[in-house]
Amino acid sequence: MEIGQYPGSGCSKEHQKIYQEWFALADSDGDGRITGPDAIKFFGMSKLSRPDLKQVWAIADSRRQGYLGFSEFVAAMQLVSLAQAGNEITQDSLKRDDLSSLNPPVMEGLDALLAKSKHVVKRVDPEIDGFPQEQSPITNKWFSSKSSKKIPLTAVTSVIDGLKKLYIEKLKPLEVTYKFNDFVSPLLTSSDFDAKPMVMLLGQYSTGKTTFIKHLLKTSYPGAHIGPEPTTDRFVVVMSGPDERTIPGNTIAVQADMPFSGLTTFGTAFLSKFECSQMRHPLLEHITFVDTPGVLSGEKQRTQRSYDFTGVTSWFAAKCDLILLLFDPHKLDISDEFKRVIGSLRGHDDKIRVVLNKADQVDTQQLMRVYGALMWSLGKVLNTPEVSRVYIGSFNDKPVNESAVGPLGKELFEREQDDLLSDLKDIPKKACDRRINEFVKRARAAKIHAYIIGHLKKEMPTMMGKAKAQQRLTDNLQDEFVKVQREYHLPAGDFPYVEHFKEVLSGYSFDKFEKVKPKMIQAVDDMLGYDIPELLKNFRNPYE
Repeated sequence: MEIGQYPGSGCSKEHQKIYQEWFALADSDGDGRITGPDAIKFFGMSKLSRPDLKQVWAIADSRRQGYLGFSEFVAAMQLVSLAQAGNEITQDSLKRDDLSSLNPPVMEGLDALLAKSKHVVKRVDPEIDGFPQEQSPITNKWFSSKSSKKIPLTAVTSVIDGLKKLYIEKLKPLEVTYKFNDFVSPLLTSSDFDAKPMVMLLGQYSTGKTTFIKHLLKTSYPGAHIGPEPTTDRFVVVMSGPDERTIPGNTIAVQADMPFSGLTTFGTAFLSKFECSQMRHPLLEHITFVDTPGVLSGEKQRTQRSYDFTGVTSWFAAKCDLILLLFDPHKLDISDEFKRVIGSLRGHDDKIRVVLNKADQVDTQQLMRVYGALMWSLGKVLNTPEVSRVYIGSFNDKPVNESAVGPLGKELFEREQDDLLSDLKDIPKKACDRRINEFVKRARAAKIHAYIIGHLKKEMPTMMGKAKAQQRLTDNLQDEFVKVQREYHLPAGDFPYVEHFKEVLSGYSFDKFEKVKPKMIQAVDDMLGYDIPELLKNFRNPYE
């Protein structure tokens, strides 16, 4: 399947109308989602075996969200139809050319149910490829509600909904109490959970970041500039939109349906260097790209940026699903700024992929030397004994320079390019798993933060000498971290950077901090140990 292709997008308009009626009937609560219990009732009419239905669900819900939207439902029905005709169902079944002519499956007793049903068929927006877009979920209201009532379990119809519920009820109170949003990361909003997966490109200027995005999209995007000099002077988010336009940073940061409100903490100086580029494109329906300014080197570094560049890249790194570090064979030196940027990616090593771009500009012998030099440089900066995966290629629309690299080099580049593209193809499928991963990581960080803040409060005197005690604790912060680590048996690698923590602490009075509240900590422990596993169990394949 092409990146960005809809599951089941090879469906005729006549069949779409039929599937709309079926979808409305199967969707028992009318929320635009077919969950496991809905599927068991509806798919049972196909009379397929349980193993076949298990395979149908696994392929249709490839993103493991725990529900089927309309396009996934269409894909499931096409798979059911293929299975009824005696075909083996595989991941490649949806690539068949005859899907548009494939008749809807035989569903026993469905006609009688449709006749009884008085469901109103949901209209489809014809402007968008004939498929309904993701509706704004009811969970958006949870974040703005001032009600202290618990969110009912019936409101949870997907893994993401469940994470939102757990965040509001168990994790957010801890973050607010111990000011986690000031020290580590802004509080999450509904749009942070619902956002499409993001891919960030980092590298020195003229390493081909913008060209790489254009190569994947097979077209230019609004506001794209390419040249040998530092042309991209701002952070540009390339995402799906109804028409081609660019939106200024200050505007995009205050839009409630966009996951960028946290960037307001970097101030107007940054927001004036931030913009959103929107266009209609099938790939952007599934992935958002973040194009970054070229990292400076040499003399250029002496001119300071007007905003915290490293802080911004760190913020995006936490939100992204994949981080591509691009290098040019002629720019292998890792400057001080690039070193700081790579350092800010700490904790996100699993997301990093290294791309040696423009590799056809050197011959095979030089490429071998360049590759060795790059690995040596990266080993010093990443500070790990393991070797990072490096993709070698020339990611642009020009044919590979075969005169430089020879036929073997051309074959190597094509295979490397396929490997990287398959990595990108997997992003939408793994997005839900990634959300869970990031959520658990955040919960652990918030718990450690609460222990640190509570410890600093406990060490403060009740009456005299508060200023001296605060100064002593700040100066010996590393030792205080060690005490917290030993007292609560926490892993040392999960603690924040001492220098950054000191910087933020300077604006606070320690005696105003909250003490450690065991009940709050226990709620987060219960969430990690019981609630999240239970949530995943409830929304796994209903036929397992």
